[in-house]
Amino acid sequence: MAVTKIKVRPLGDKVPVKRIEADAMTSGGIILPDSAKEKPKRGRVQAVGDGKLLDTGERSKPQLSKGDEILFTSYAGTEIKINGEEMVIMDESDILAKID
Repeated sequence: MAVTKIKVRPLGDKVPVKRIEADAMTSGGIILPDSAKEKPKRGRVQAVGDGKLLDTGERSKPQLSKGDEILFTSYAGTEIKINGEEMVIMDESDILAKID
């Protein structure tokens, strides 16, 4: 039985993000168990939708592009699992900043 890869194409201002894992060790050298780690609020954009639909019927241009590293709010988006990888699909407005 062949495994089919699913492709995700976000709609509107939705952005699928793959979390960047937090360090397992503190700056002081203490190793943190998985239960003590916070969920990372940093991730990499996997794709970008067409942009938010405005009241005029036009679409706003997305501010992000695939591959951008971002910071987002703690409870942003919906967690999903696609092709064995965990991702979060969120609105562009849930994203706080782009990391250069």
